[in-house]
Amino acid sequence: QVQLVESGGGLVQAGGSLRLACEASGRTFRRYVMGWFRQAPGKEREFVAAIMWIGSTTYYADSVKDRYTISRDNAKNTVYLQMNSLKPEDTAVYYCAADPRYGVTTPSWNYWGQGKQVTVSS
Repeated sequence: QVQLVESGGGLVQAGGSLRLACEASGRTFRRYVMGWFRQAPGKEREFVAAIMWIGSTTYYADSVKDRYTISRDNAKNTVYLQMNSLKPEDTAVYYCAADPRYGVTTPSWNYWGQGKQVTVSS
């Protein structure tokens, strides 16, 4: 089992920045890929970014590449999502997730956090 607890998010004006954090726990969470998805009202959940605990491999959705950065702090068992140059279309509930498979961008991951609202005003 992997437990994921998110923090951060909130309301920001367009062009601003926010950071999300996801603390992981459980016996085997370091074997998993960690990632972020988001879901806007009336839309399907979509992949945002992912990172492996071992090594520095990351991958991003095209819509956030060069604006978002995913990183991790192994000592704190925490994964971060730094979001810069935010746009109103980035408004969504953001979910932390964990899965043993690398490269999967569909919302079929094994474990999920509770979600955090990010709202970008124009």
